[in-house]
Amino acid sequence: MADAFGLTPDVEIRAKRFAIGCIGAGFIMADVHLAAYADAGFPVVAIASRSRAKAEEVAERWGIRSVHDDPRALIEDPAVEILDIAFPPDQQPDLVRLALAQPHIKGILAQKPLAMDYETSRAVVAEAQAAGKVLSVNQNMRFDQSMRVLKQLLNRGELGEPVLATIEMRAIPHWQSFLKDYGRLTLLNMSIHHLDVLRYLFGDPASITTIARPDPRTQFPHSDGITISTLRFPGGLVALSMEDVWTGPAREGGGSDIYIKWRVEGTKGLATGTIGWPDYPEGSPSTLRYASTATKGEWINPAWETRWFPHAFRGVMEQLQYALESGETPELSGADNVKTMALIEAGYRSISQNRPVALAEFEI
Repeated sequence: MADAFGLTPDVEIRAKRFAIGCIGAGFIMADVHLAAYADAGFPVVAIASRSRAKAEEVAERWGIRSVHDDPRALIEDPAVEILDIAFPPDQQPDLVRLALAQPHIKGILAQKPLAMDYETSRAVVAEAQAAGKVLSVNQNMRFDQSMRVLKQLLNRGELGEPVLATIEMRAIPHWQSFLKDYGRLTLLNMSIHHLDVLRYLFGDPASITTIARPDPRTQFPHSDGITISTLRFPGGLVALSMEDVWTGPAREGGGSDIYIKWRVEGTKGLATGTIGWPDYPEGSPSTLRYASTATKGEWINPAWETRWFPHAFRGVMEQLQYALESGETPELSGADNVKTMALIEAGYRSISQNRPVALAEFEI
């Protein structure tokens, strides 16, 4: 429902009849996916994880009737129509491929990143297309309320032609233990939110330049701790994405100043805002304000009570449910996500070769 400014921060639930089977019982599934699904009324019929005991605990919490011993058993359960995966990205492609072979599975919601690299992601998407299955990738920042409203403002021309966009993150992620063996850290697992949402807002960039340095706090080997990426778009727009996962010695007794801020400047207006995620689990809504020539310089402050975590995840599942219901391409399609993975891969190439990398270098 639109607010007084004609803006809709949250999506309408248009479809919710397809039965969901969940793989994973960690935080993102137990506290975020399933909370959003319960709120929206999506039917979850089964769950499995690496630990049956953990899966049973989560099933009891959310009233899920079937617990399977392992992910394979869940994927082969004929009651499952949508497979929802929250598993490490190095293991995810094999789960997707197993699901592609199951006649009862109609759609797959994969976690982002879809795979460890662009080439594997591209191959998985091609296999899903060949199998006639709907593959969607959980790029959930596109459903953050401030990003949805910002997209509507851009579409309405409120800001004019975009000139400069920035996302400035100064926050400390919880790095999952499985990331220690990857060699790829922030760009693949955190910047992917911001680079994907910049694509959502502005289309595909022409090139990316990324620099990085290790994070002093992260003890396992990595090269991309703190990352800064500059994107150039056709038409002249420049965008900057900064992921400062150090934020100063916030956990070492040196004071804390943690936030995520964004800003878009156009030829007719300006929009700024914050992302509420760093406040989790206490939680706060993301924010947005804008002023333009149309508002005669007056700042407009739309507001909402919903949050990125967990409420935005209603939109992630809804767009897949609706795609299956309508036969339309999902908003978060696998084919579109290949372009995000190409952008991530280009960022790593930029770091290693110390140069701007054109997206035309990748076959998409």
